[in-house]
Amino acid sequence: MTEKKIILSAMVGSSFLLLGAFAFQLWGYAPCKLCIWQRWPHVGCILIGAIWVLRPGKEIATLGALSALTGGFLGLYHSGIEQNWWSGPSTCSSGSIKKISTEVLFEIIMSAPLIKCNEIVWSLFNLSMASWNALLSLILVTLWLTVTVRNNQS
Repeated sequence: MTEKKIILSAMVGSSFLLLGAFAFQLWGYAPCKLCIWQRWPHVGCILIGAIWVLRPGKEIATLGALSALTGGFLGLYHSGIEQNWWSGPSTCSSGSIKKISTEVLFEIIMSAPLIKCNEIVWSLFNLSMASWNALLSLILVTLWLTVTVRNNQS
């Protein structure tokens, strides 16, 4: 397989993982904070792949591998939280509340869905979405590294 086809395969893989995440969201599986975090490395892989197509090189492919590895790490981290191997983030981020009245703030808090990072809401073959993301991201890492290694040999 040519390097370009490998990079395009990695980009398609990240695209499918992102589309899958959005599809689950449309089906009513609201994402938690860590689910959202896991999407960004795939966005990075797609952008890095586009850059590689314009300017092929081992440095760009290495960046793609690091981005996919970050996605895999976040998926593994989230999976560990789901399995109670370690605890997750204890805080959530929010915007400024200076111009919101107490009543409106209370209403926003009470109407917001509670999405916990430590609950598995869907699984296939006993692997959660976070676990699947970790596994598939590591496969994408191998694609990116294949191109890096091939560029080192040239």
